[in-house]
Amino acid sequence: MSSGGLELPPGDPGHEGGSGEVPSGAVSLARPVETGAQIGPELDWGADAWSEVRTRAQRAGRAYIWLNLVEQRLRAVVAAVLRPVYEPVHGEDWVVAAAGPAGQEWVQRAVAVREVSRRKGYLLDPADDNVLSFLTLPQLRELMVQHWPCFEPYFDDRRAVELALDELEVTRNVVSRNRALSQAVLSQAERASAVLLEMLNAGSDVPSARRLRVDAVEDLVGDRYADVVGVHPDRVRLLRQFPAEDLFGGARRLDAIGIGLNLLVQNFSGRRLVRLAEEGSRVRLLFLNPASSAVKRRERELGLKRGELSRSVEMNILHMRRVRARLRDPGAFEIQVYDETPRFTAYLVDGDGADGVAVVQSYLRRTRGMEAPVLVLRGGGRVVRGEGPGENGLFETYREEFELAWADSRPVS
Repeated sequence: MSSGGLELPPGDPGHEGGSGEVPSGAVSLARPVETGAQIGPELDWGADAWSEVRTRAQRAGRAYIWLNLVEQRLRAVVAAVLRPVYEPVHGEDWVVAAAGPAGQEWVQRAVAVREVSRRKGYLLDPADDNVLSFLTLPQLRELMVQHWPCFEPYFDDRRAVELALDELEVTRNVVSRNRALSQAVLSQAERASAVLLEMLNAGSDVPSARRLRVDAVEDLVGDRYADVVGVHPDRVRLLRQFPAEDLFGGARRLDAIGIGLNLLVQNFSGRRLVRLAEEGSRVRLLFLNPASSAVKRRERELGLKRGELSRSVEMNILHMRRVRARLRDPGAFEIQVYDETPRFTAYLVDGDGADGVAVVQSYLRRTRGMEAPVLVLRGGGRVVRGEGPGENGLFETYREEFELAWADSRPVS
């Protein structure tokens, strides 16, 4: 008899005192399943499920880094502008005073969360023991909007600031609730964060950021990957995110080595090259000799007809010669050829300074250059250096290889 007055059914037949009959009024209990049988639903995750959650985590992690940078920067800006106005009168309660009657609800909620964090020991850094540290991004924005005359001298366009913060709000809600974040929304958030940090006067101090914006993740963990800041499956995907105009436009120096240099010749007009050279840029182009045996070997590797690749290289060289002929100073636009086995193609933009960017591809046996993986490198050493001595990255390696090949090559008249 159970404590509730219900009679339990007897045990299995054959056990001592057992009977196969169930008395009336007894509660029927499920019998144990056979040993080895599956109990409950399937809990294992398959490969597709793991792939999905990893993708979610990667996107959420990138978004969190951007949001964290923006929130910290915005908090610092709000403190720098409003603290001198309210703190002399209201002391530690200056944030509550700045929120005013319109913000009483959310600022009191922040005060309550701060007190709970104090009691439970969640405040690990004394610098965070203030109400401002517990305000969210929308609340920081509200303080800026309420006191815009105080912030106006530091910003050109209030609407641009508000639009950037609006774009971040979707991402903030998704990340805070650990929901799926699409690639499109992540890209929008990264662009908005970069723009907002620039407006808040917190842009990167890396020299090459003028041509290749420093990514938030790269800025934090760049020392793990030397100077590689981008990897693309092929040249098509590279050009979608990194157009030739962004790469070569405004370059003061351009060094390129490869077989036919199609990335430059076919994607950057001769008129733009002429203008670039006339504005003071120095160009050195190193093609594979179209008459060399290395071209014939490459044709066989790619399964091309005899002479097909050599004619393509010849046409590119002739095009660059016509560009050079239009210049007042042909010496600023040098063209040379080499006869060695081609190992890689590289475009080094401003490679002699800290503002350098390089696009590098290795030659694969049966893969055309358009289809080969692409590395984007940043010059000037690593973005983030460890505590130990700095080391040269891949950029410097390819720059030295170019100089060696250039010294062993011969000019094209």
